[in-house]
Amino acid sequence: MTVIILTACPEGLRGHLTQWLLEISAGVYVGQVNSRIRHRLWAKVVEMAGPGRALLVYQQPGEQRLTFAVHDHHWEPVDFDGITLMRRPTERRSYNPAAPSGWSKASKRRRFGRRVPESSEGSSTSPTQSEGNRGS
Repeated sequence: MTVIILTACPEGLRGHLTQWLLEISAGVYVGQVNSRIRHRLWAKVVEMAGPGRALLVYQQPGEQRLTFAVHDHHWEPVDFDGITLMRRPTERRSYNPAAPSGWSKASKRRRFGRRVPESSEGSSTSPTQSEGNRGS
């Protein structure tokens, strides 16, 4: 079984693949072809993909019984102890100077709204503790 998934590829490539594989959804092609045809189809996909991306999944002897090939794709196949996994790139967040820094207004209200006034008897700070902190 061979599966080819195309994203943002030209119509000519899609038409070429329908000669050999069935298009079961937009950009998803499935079929049973031998390895020689599969290699030629993949070479044609890489040649004609242009700005698009392509992903090939096919059967291979081994524990997983399948293998991946990618063209211009953000996800990449990585071998971990004989098992091929697809590594998804992490999103790196950039610094935005327009974003507010510090505590939000809601968190300030929540924090200061729960404070017990110092004049009440349930105050947790004693006068000796506050005097000791003044010199620091």
